[in-house]
Amino acid sequence: MSEIESHYWSASDGVELHYRAMGEEGAPALILVHGLFSDSLVNWIKYGHAGKVADAGYRVIMPDLRAHGLSESSHDPAAYPDGVLGRDLAELVETLGLEEYDLGGFSLGARTSVQAVGQGLLPKRAMLMGMGLEGLTGWDRRQAFFIEAIDGFDTVKRGDPHFMAVSFMKTMKIDRKAARLLLPSFTDARAQWLDAFTMPTGVICGTEDQDNGSAEALADALPDGRYIAVPGTHMSSVAKPELGDAIVAFLTSA
Repeated sequence: MSEIESHYWSASDGVELHYRAMGEEGAPALILVHGLFSDSLVNWIKYGHAGKVADAGYRVIMPDLRAHGLSESSHDPAAYPDGVLGRDLAELVETLGLEEYDLGGFSLGARTSVQAVGQGLLPKRAMLMGMGLEGLTGWDRRQAFFIEAIDGFDTVKRGDPHFMAVSFMKTMKIDRKAARLLLPSFTDARAQWLDAFTMPTGVICGTEDQDNGSAEALADALPDGRYIAVPGTHMSSVAKPELGDAIVAFLTSA
């Protein structure tokens, strides 16, 4: 297994951000962006996905989004302007001097990737994972759900619809104040953002994952989208080896 590297860098507003990397310097680059309340270690490394991609000959770059993982969790509202995660992703590409790269994101990472591509990033290939069309165009409902989970953090009990989200926040030791400031910085995907996905795009989603709507509909809405099914729900698909296998298969065939 490739060595896991840890790096820090500063965004344009001075917030300190972190990313992990695996694979040889100079190898074709793949940026993988984790989901909400997760981090690069859990989403990509813990279950072997990044290792598989690195073993396939890629340099895997995995940012911790602001307010997640080892990145700074600022309590300053000014640190969370509209679209800040997409801006951070674009700045990371610039900081690393990447001229050619692939890009993939899971759930919130997919949302972040859509905004970044819509605003000018141009990966060679893209992967939108754990995401459906409704999840990109109906953020208000999803945002309200997660804000309710944060606000009810200390009272939510098993059986409550927010229980899984709260349990995951506890496991990941999420800074709830920072997370609550971050949530309103996302916006619904604009039609032109989806139109910008002129590169081959794999929509990789669990067969039981309807958390963000229809992955098939998202693939159909993209200029060069293809739906790729893997086993599992929104939470369990991340822990299954088939997700890493699907990433490698897409990169080596698209």
